[in-house]
Parts: sequence; structure tokens; C-alpha cells
Amino acid sequence: MKTVLRRTGYILLGLVAIGLSLWGSPAIWYTEPVQHDGLRLGLATGFAILGLVGVIACFLGRMTLLMPFGAAVLIVFGWWSSIDPSNDRKWEPDVAALPKAEINGDIVTIRNIRNFAYRSETDSTPRWYDKTVDLRKLDSLDLIAVYWMGDAVAHTIMSFGFEGEHIAISIEIRKERGESFSTIAGFFRQYELYYVVGDERDIIGLRTTYRTPPEDVYLYRVNARKESMRRLFMEYINRINALHDRPAFYNTLTTNCTTNIVTHVQAFSDQLPFSWKMLASGYFPELIYEMGALSQELPFDELRSRSLINTRARRADGAADFSRLIRIGLPAIN
Repeated sequence: MKTVLRRTGYILLGLVAIGLSLWGSPAIWYTEPVQHDGLRLGLATGFAILGLVGVIACFLGRMTLLMPFGAAVLIVFGWWSSIDPSNDRKWEPDVAALPKAEINGDIVTIRNIRNFAYRSETDSTPRWYDKTVDLRKLDSLDLIAVYWMGDAVAHTIMSFGFEGEHIAISIEIRKERGESFSTIAGFFRQYELYYVVGDERDIIGLRTTYRTPPEDVYLYRVNARKESMRRLFMEYINRINALHDRPAFYNTLTTNCTTNIVTHVQAFSDQLPFSWKMLASGYFPELIYEMGALSQELPFDELRSRSLINTRARRADGAADFSRLIRIGLPAIN
């Protein structure tokens, strides 16, 4: 019996060593403890080799051979824990200004709302403005899903309507100058988390009209009580203020555009069941439909096809009533 338990323990320890190896090597490569590519590759490769030896040691029951890998893990964890997010870097212009909100009862003043004038995705005139909203006038909520690489992956955005005036909030990475997004790098503390508070002419129009190729943008009108909309909006506002004071890292799996929406919703409601559709973000609108929070008058596939707003958005580009124009003809909520 003791032999079986010991053997089982070795196997479990070996599985842990495999997991640490798969995490540690890319963490060293992407998080760049040293700038020299050759040296960084050597460190990542060395960690992987020590991990392989450690895994073999576990399955052979030779624990002394595991010690070098254990020491390497402690060193990497120590270094990893010392990596802190920052609001003080050389940022790309579209994320240069950090939003912040001032709350006075029902009145919320939001600073640094983005409304760039785009000529192309990479050529724009920066425009930021402040806006004061009255929570008592919050009367609509929309879920925006953006697709660019198939049906399984989408970027999700929430838009809050105050008697026809809309504020969209998009959870993204805060890119440094010259930086581009990598899904794998997003697991390894490469990007700060950023909440873009924007005019719909910017956040939607950029994606439908100025990106090459254009992204497919769907706008779903959400059926929610005013109190729920207000609490969700304030969840966003409180998070925005928290990030202004204390930055945090983006994570491809755990802290992304969709999982953060789920976290905000679950902060005041237990009606959002856990589902794989939270991770496969392209199916998140379907999950919301299954909960009854989108129009039920149409099958979801038809609702989805009628919620595509690219043509409307391109026609309304630059219009003062952009938000009204893109909603004409959309399926109504129940």
C-alpha cells in the first residue's frame, strides 16, 4: 500500500513539474528578464531541460535529481513576483489618456472619453473629452461583439445609454509605443489592463470602417432592469478608478474583455451560470440569449444576422447621431 501511495505521489509531482516547465520557459522568453535574445533563449531552454530532468526524476522516484529544477522554480517565482504593472510608460496615442470618474450621488463625471477622428487605423487625430451623466437617466444596455478570426473568438464591449446618449466601454490592453498584441504573450504579464471609455463613433467606427480588413460588429440590445444596468455601470466605473490608482495586468485567459464583463455582472447577480461560452468569447452573446436577456422573438441565428451593423456604421461615419443611426432596424428587446 505504501508503495502504491508513494508511486502515486511521484506521478502527481511529475505532473506538477510538467506544468511548471510549460509555464516557466515561455514566461522567461516573453517577460524578458534579460534583453539579449540569445541569453534569454538560453535561460528558457535551460529551464526546460531542468524541467525535463525533474519530470524524469519524479517518474523514476529519484528525488535528488529534482532538486536543481526545484531551485530554478524558486528563482523564477521570485523574479516573477517582482514584476509590477505601471501607468508610467510610453503609450500608444489611443491609450495615452487614462480614464477616471468623479462620483457625486447620481451624477458621474467621466474624464478622458476617447473620440478620435480616424483617417485610417494608424492615422488619426486624438480627441478626448469629459462627460457628465445622470444615473437616473440610464435606460439602455447593449452588448457589442466584434469578430475578426472566426466564430469562436470575439471582442466584447458594453455600451450604456443615457436617454439616447451612449458611452461604450471596451476592456483592452494598454499598448506601449511600437507594441503589438500576442495571445500567448498575454499570459505572461506583458500588457497592462486598460478600460477604453469611448464615443461609439470611435469604438465601433474604428472597427467597421477603418481597420483593414474590417471587423464584423454585432450590436445586441440587452433586456435588463434599470437597477441592474446602474449597478453594472458603477462596477465599471469603480474598476476604472481602481486602475487609475493601481494598475493591473491583462491576462489572455483570466482577465480579458469577456471574463471581466462576467466578473462585473456576477458582482451583483448570481443569474449568470458558468459556461464554456465565457471562455470561447465568440459564443458569449449566445449565452446571454439563452438566459433570456436578448430578444426571444427570433431564433438566435436570425437575431445574430440582423444584429450586424457594419453597413449602418459605415453609412453613419462621422454623423452626430451615429448611435441612433446604427440602431435603426435592430431587433427590439422584449
